[in-house]
Amino acid sequence: MSRIHEALKKAAEERNAKSGNGSVSELVDLPRPESSSEVPSGNGAAITSAPLKALGGQQVLPFEAFVKRCTPCTWKIEPSASVFSAHMDHQVGAEKFRTLRSRLYQIASAQPLKKILVTSSTPAEGKTFVTANLAQSFIRQSGRRVLLIDSDLRASRLHLHFGAQGKPGLSDYLSGECDESQVTQVGTDGNLCLIPGGREVSNPSELLHSERMRQLLDRMSSLFDWIILDSPPALAVHDASILADMCDGVLFVVRAGTTDFELAEKAAAEFHEKNLLGVVLNRIEKSDTYGDYYYSGYGSQRGADPEVGS
Repeated sequence: MSRIHEALKKAAEERNAKSGNGSVSELVDLPRPESSSEVPSGNGAAITSAPLKALGGQQVLPFEAFVKRCTPCTWKIEPSASVFSAHMDHQVGAEKFRTLRSRLYQIASAQPLKKILVTSSTPAEGKTFVTANLAQSFIRQSGRRVLLIDSDLRASRLHLHFGAQGKPGLSDYLSGECDESQVTQVGTDGNLCLIPGGREVSNPSELLHSERMRQLLDRMSSLFDWIILDSPPALAVHDASILADMCDGVLFVVRAGTTDFELAEKAAAEFHEKNLLGVVLNRIEKSDTYGDYYYSGYGSQRGADPEVGS
């Protein structure tokens, strides 16, 4: 875990020396197995016929039929919130997310990795931005199907990134008021789906810790190549730790120049035994890792451009 410690320390150094210039992000401590393929064993094949099993054990629809029952949406993504927009300022950021995607595929070639939890120590560190852009990097590969789940039931914001409705959503499903298709929105391309947070509830932890949540993830795993969860901050509530036990790995987001080192280290320590995949440093100062050419014209922007460290 020494490299994770170094990442958190770097975030603290940025906090002490921030100058307000342009920012990027850096992903560290993702292991590199010998395999360099981006197609994980047992994880990359498109699933077309596997049925989804409902709570009572009965079979429901395969993927194509399932998405036909979901709510169709035309995403209205704010250009400044996506590194995959047409703006040249985002070119470097898009490449960083592709590198992050490649690292995750490398891990998935050596161990089960489909359900990824994205969290942070405190609010406003960029975890929702990382979640949304990581999903967009995956769906740019042909045939990949991605499900985004906003599991931050106290302050859901993932739907705002896509200009989508926030309910019905996960809380409505976990409360037993809706089924899977009623809370799932599907984009026009058909390969990216979103379950927003849903209506406000008084017992979010209990709902997330329910068997219904675990069963939702298990059943959706039969339909999607990747499931990415945007969770609440780890220090504020215990929800992220609960969800980590249901996922295959955790990405931890730290905002450089803002997050206190001791707080970040304390929060990250909760996931040491829960397959902590790496730390994403958000809004680090301009780096020369790839040379000045790649940063030509790069300016201040909202969100994260993850740069992968060695």
